[in-house]
Amino acid sequence: MKPTPTLMRAAGRNRRGLLRGAVAAAGAAVLTGCDRLSQNEAFVETLKSAQHLSRAAQKIVAPRPAMAQEFGPDAVAQTFRGNGTLMPADADYMALRQRGFADYRLAIGGLVEQPAEYTLDELRALPSRTQITRHDCVEGWSCIGKWKGVQLGPLLERARPRAEAKYVVFRCFDSMDGVGPGKPDSRYYESIDLDDAHHAQTILAYELNDQPLPVANGAPLRCRVERQLGYKQAKYVHAIELVASFAAIRGGKGGYWEDEGYEWYGGI
Repeated sequence: MKPTPTLMRAAGRNRRGLLRGAVAAAGAAVLTGCDRLSQNEAFVETLKSAQHLSRAAQKIVAPRPAMAQEFGPDAVAQTFRGNGTLMPADADYMALRQRGFADYRLAIGGLVEQPAEYTLDELRALPSRTQITRHDCVEGWSCIGKWKGVQLGPLLERARPRAEAKYVVFRCFDSMDGVGPGKPDSRYYESIDLDDAHHAQTILAYELNDQPLPVANGAPLRCRVERQLGYKQAKYVHAIELVASFAAIRGGKGGYWEDEGYEWYGGI
């Protein structure tokens, strides 16, 4: 079932200020992992209103290199909540999962000089980053997890992006509106700009809480863009495409939910 959150405008206030206020109101709940924050009305309304502040305003109030808050090990949720697609029904994904993703390949292409493919083992062999961060969902819940993966920026640089490349598009395995004959292409996709792609905390995660990434959380690979809301954290990623615009991609808005009316820049 598609979430249909009521999105409220936060006129004259920035998302980070709102979130800081909500977290303060929630008190110690932020250190308990999942769900207790979702019981705090101030936090829920903050997440709903945060989605509307524009990317331009975000760049004014919060420098893009600023780091998202990171937490200690005691804050990690024992079970990290899954949402959205929990088990893709797409045939190619199911075949990969049955073989333990041994045949998985991440393709990087589009506006690059050196398109590339990586196995999971090759990605794991690259320098990694581990971070304990809070996932904030636009539906009004939050969860803290420990993520490990390869930083996206250096990985893209290996492909040598062309000068006209502006955005990074994540192609995912999961069809949001079902699979089968006659079904339109509804595979999830998301995008960020190159600034966020090169942020130190933007990673392609293959581990969650010191274990291989579970299927419900996006196995074998998901994006973590820690300063944006949950719908920007693409799961089940199988390809990355660098583009100059979104005009030729589905609804032209830069993401599955953006095509349905969400803001493209989901910063917090």
